[in-house]
Amino acid sequence: MERGKYLALVGGGALLGSVSTFFLLRLLQSQKRGVSQCSKNVTADFNGVEGCSISGKKNDRVVNEDLLKDEIVSEQLTRNIQFFGFESQQKVTASYVVVIGLGGVGSHAATMLLRSGIGKLLLVDFDQVSLSSLNRHAVATRADVGISKAQCLKEHFLTIFPECQIDAKVLLYDSSTEEEILSGHPDFVLDCIDNIDTKVALLAACVRRGLKVLSATGAGARADPTRIRIADLRESTNDPLSRSVRHRLRKDHGIEGGIPVVFSLEKPKAKLLPFKGPSGEEENPSDYQIVPGFRVRIIPVLGTIPAIFGQFMASYVVTTLAGVHVHTEPVVNFDMDHYHTLHQRLIEREESLYGTSTEVLVDVEEVMYIVKELWHGRSAREKHVKDVGRGMWRSVNELMLVRWDITKPASVSNLILLKFKEVDEHESGTLDDIKENEPEFYNRVSAVLKRAELDFGL
Repeated sequence: MERGKYLALVGGGALLGSVSTFFLLRLLQSQKRGVSQCSKNVTADFNGVEGCSISGKKNDRVVNEDLLKDEIVSEQLTRNIQFFGFESQQKVTASYVVVIGLGGVGSHAATMLLRSGIGKLLLVDFDQVSLSSLNRHAVATRADVGISKAQCLKEHFLTIFPECQIDAKVLLYDSSTEEEILSGHPDFVLDCIDNIDTKVALLAACVRRGLKVLSATGAGARADPTRIRIADLRESTNDPLSRSVRHRLRKDHGIEGGIPVVFSLEKPKAKLLPFKGPSGEEENPSDYQIVPGFRVRIIPVLGTIPAIFGQFMASYVVTTLAGVHVHTEPVVNFDMDHYHTLHQRLIEREESLYGTSTEVLVDVEEVMYIVKELWHGRSAREKHVKDVGRGMWRSVNELMLVRWDITKPASVSNLILLKFKEVDEHESGTLDDIKENEPEFYNRVSAVLKRAELDFGL
């Protein structure tokens, strides 16, 4: 009898403990999620999508350079400090970056910005995590399905780098939310949106406000990571989204270029899938849009590619903020036959001027470096990418390699690329003439050729 009472007491206690533990866990989870408690700081209706700021964990720290004096923070960022140096990492840590669009591309970009020590982040997206998001999202788990992408990232981020000041907004970017999202003088804005109207409006606003912006183009339906590049918007190819954005920016806002984008040279391997409604029959996708103008049809996505897009964006932003200039591989549409032609043309020019080509000290591989890496397939007299645009893909028939200093051999650090019509004028003068009459051109070319000396250890 006593034994029975004892067992009943123990069993009852165990049951009570289990029930209390269960309800405690549910309470903690509800406090963590707080979806229904999302504070409606923004009450406007953005095309049917209500905006709000994420409540819950508070993170009101002020970004400052002293953050690295914290031993835990400096240890967490020690590899970055070793790479950039302490002062450059301080610039990163004191920076404020806005990431708009938190799907496959944006979530990975934001994650690596956080892990790189960005001191303040604003995360913006109006959408929720879905099961189909999990093949490409940076941090989302099945437990996150159904909550906003902005909240999902904020919660995970505060466990990775709690010293970061993280703001998350469930907002759709448009003219009514521009001020709320872009105010505060961000050091960089990342456009990871896949809707043309919203993308164009954001990019135009950043240009108008003088904000640095980096844009991602289409990452769907692609599989080759080696073909991902970064260049001016006008130089992105094989991407329907880029083409539409270029046209709209030029037509509606008079913006010709000057916006860096991450894109793939690979042609998409698939198109938008036909939309099927609940009946299983193909229907009009616009009948099911939550937000007018947003895509309902699905494009197949290999999760690795948007992840690499996002990593690329984060790397570009962090190195730029740190003041480290990375020479990205230019997009030059030449093949080896073109480089052979330029090499042969150099030899023939040397023989016609000097009677010999013995002072040509470069081979075809070095010609490729000079043309592609140093001069980006353009005449040395063309100052900037924005002045050339899609003219980068000009015919090789109007370009020639010539000596910068005619008194020195035709080496990797003494060759410039010019158009035929520019060659005679260049060779009829001296470097002293150029230095006196065109100091800006002289200094720019000298800096490029100095890079060749460093790269080749000359």
